Amino acid sequence: MTRDTDPAFRPLTLQDTPAWSALIRALAAADGTGETYEPGDLAEELVQAGVDAAADTWGVWAGCTLVAYGQVHVSTALTAEGLARAHLGGGVHPRWRGRGIATALFERMEPRALGIAGRRHPGAAVQLSASGGIDGAEARTFLAGRGYAPARWFTDMERPLPGPPLGPLDARAEPYEDALAEELRLAHNDAFSTHWGSTARSPEAWADLVGARSARKDLWRVVREPGGRILAYCVVSQWREGVLYVDLVGTRQEARGRGLARAVLRGAVAAAAADGAWATMELTVDTANPTRADALYRSVGFVPVRTQAAFARTVPPGT
Repeated sequence: MTRDTDPAFRPLTLQDTPAWSALIRALAAADGTGETYEPGDLAEELVQAGVDAAADTWGVWAGCTLVAYGQVHVSTALTAEGLARAHLGGGVHPRWRGRGIATALFERMEPRALGIAGRRHPGAAVQLSASGGIDGAEARTFLAGRGYAPARWFTDMERPLPGPPLGPLDARAEPYEDALAEELRLAHNDAFSTHWGSTARSPEAWADLVGARSARKDLWRVVREPGGRILAYCVVSQWREGVLYVDLVGTRQEARGRGLARAVLRGAVAAAAADGAWATMELTVDTANPTRADALYRSVGFVPVRTQAAFARTVPPGT
């Protein structure tokens, strides 16, 4: 590159979200991930709990064109393994790859992630993670070259709406109400306390999820015990026109084996199908999930469409 085409790095702002959204669409098309976001959704990422957009995000510009981006998210709690988890997200437009931009982003993101993790979780090892995309993705070679290795595989699944008949629904599943927000957070933290890479959600982070513009709370379903405590839940969002996404399905540890996850998932699918506004419902499952969630999803009509790898490397404390 000559000097007049060298890209400029600066933090992402609310004004950048249309260009950011367009870049993510280009990345999804080029890399086969199917992952896109609207400007309004990205705007929320810049102001969510625990994020300092001025220090945790980077936009890479060639003149007025956004050609790459990076963002850092560091957990506010430790994983079940006692690790501070830091996710490094981003991507480089296909026409701008091979120019060292990804390396420049990681040389900014990794120190920032380690610095935040060190302050939030003194003495803890840090798990740096990033998406390796689908099989054959350029990202895998790049990440391997920086010491990252495949740590987990996640399968994207989808189901047509209305799709195959569900049959009689389980009466234990009921609609969610906003008064249940805190109880739902506690149920989620218990349900995911043993899941790989998961960390407890703070009240502030949970408020971001519940209040997100993408949240389709009219479709959320919960199962409660007689005292009102939530035992299982299904959380649904809409990121793209005509497509719903199942963000979370969970059951408290003590309540597993009672068919509650199936009850809330089928309830959410049935509500979406009855509405008639969507053509597809999607979700992502950890292929090594010990609760065999993939079998549950298949039984409700979801089929695999792609598998993506999560790459990670662990940095010892004080490194």
